[in-house]
Order: sequence, then C-alpha cells, then structure tokens
Amino acid sequence: MTNLPANHEEALEYEDWAGEMGARWLANLTGFEATILPAGEILLTHAAYQQGERVVDIGFGGGATSLAIAQAVAPGGEVVGIDISPDLVAATTRRAAAAGIDNVRFICADAATVTLADAAFDRLCSRFGSMFFAEPVPAFANLRGLLKPGGRINLAVWGPPLANPWMVEGMAVARRHVELPAPAPRAPGPFAFEERDYMADVLAAAGFHNVEIVAATGTLPVGGPDATPEQAQAFVRHALSFGQVLRAHPPQVQQAVAAELTELYARHYRPGDGVMMGYSIWLVSANA
Repeated sequence: MTNLPANHEEALEYEDWAGEMGARWLANLTGFEATILPAGEILLTHAAYQQGERVVDIGFGGGATSLAIAQAVAPGGEVVGIDISPDLVAATTRRAAAAGIDNVRFICADAATVTLADAAFDRLCSRFGSMFFAEPVPAFANLRGLLKPGGRINLAVWGPPLANPWMVEGMAVARRHVELPAPAPRAPGPFAFEERDYMADVLAAAGFHNVEIVAATGTLPVGGPDATPEQAQAFVRHALSFGQVLRAHPPQVQQAVAAELTELYARHYRPGDGVMMGYSIWLVSANA
C-alpha cells in the first residue's frame, strides 16, 4: 500500500462520541490526556481565563481542561462542561469531586442543540471538541446563544493533516497493511477545520465577529511522556480510530502493524521525554 496519501485520506473516520468513542477515550484516558497536554496548555494560555468568569467547556473529554479553567476562574467563577458521552460525564464528575473542585459541573448533552437555563456565559472553550458537528453553522449559532453579547469563544482544532505527523504517520503505517476509510473534505472529524478560511467562514455564518485564527506548532508525547515506543504503539492501536479498524484483521496483520509502529516510534523516542512527534493546531477566538 502507499505511503502518506494525498488530499484527505489522512483523516480519521467519523466517531460516535456518544457511544464507542467516548468509552474508548475513557478507557485510554491517561494516554489521551498526556498526549494532548502540550496543545491544551497553549489553548489555556492563549485564552487567559480570569477570576469570576462563567465558562462553558464543549466536548471536555477527560475533564482536564474544565478543571484547569475552574481553578483559574475561582473564586466567583464557574465552569459548565458539556459532552455527549454519558461515560465521560460520569467519570469527570467523580474526578472533580475527588479533586475538591466545586465550581464545575458536567452535563450530558449534544452541544449542537443544548440549551441552558442559566445561559449568558462570559466565555466558551473547546479543546478538540468542536470538529464533530454534522452541521457546523447551526451548531455554532446555538453555542453563540449560550454567550452574553460580546462573550468570547476560544477553540483549539487540529491543523492540516500533514502538519500533524503524530497522527498521520501512524495511519500511513496501517495503510500499508489494511484499507482505511477516507472521509470527504470538511466532514466531521479531527481535521474538519484544517482550512483556516473555512473555520472563519463557519463562525461568521453563525453570527460571530472579530474572528482571529493563529497557528501553534510543537511536539507532543505519543501515549504520554513515560511511554516507550512499544507502549506508544499499543496506545495508538487501542485508542485511535485506525487501531479499531485493525482489530477486524487477522492477528498476523495486527502484529506486523505493531512491529512497524514500534520501529516508527523508536526513531522519535527521546529518553525522559517520550515519543516526541510534531503537531499543528489552530487557536481560534471570536466574539458573540
């Protein structure tokens, strides 16, 4: 099979976040959170949340971002996390209680249609949770309705696939052994907003203004900073979409992919840092 494919064949297929993907994220929570931590920290620094602000966090995943924001806006501020996965809502509610953070609450709902009785929030945040809307313009219009006039959104979305080798190089390995689906451009998925102009057009059509989109790049540890190459390949095969596709294939195919992934990650391994590979995100901000 071919190496890194052209166009949008690098993208992951659409995920069922209300069911299978939410459960998969929870099962691999430590690896997921540790992997994307560098990008999440850049988002929070860029957003610069302040004491007393009321914030909605969309698609909060394991809750690390929500809890960090809750601490930043205390005292006087609060965070409402919204996620479509009941598994993640239950787990993150327990996580907040265990951490003693009481100015955050989590709701299981579809952000595209959710309504909140106590709307008119100051801010809205999403770390990689806003790329999965089937109809993004009405979804973002609904989110705008959660904000008070002039309220601000801050999003992190993945940039172009080829600028994110931490995802696509592993997928390229898998493609040499199995056939993977290739979603249409702009389809729901990690790379739905890889085009900066398209992201800006969606927000403008949803009624936002003062749209600003800047790139941020760096490296992240695949599977976390403590993961060896072998552990990194086990993480991606269990956690990412292409790993789920592999499970339908014979053991010898899965073993061949695992061996090749381990070789790939060994080339990027730095003792003490982990398997460090490049990423690129768009930091998106706008006003309601």
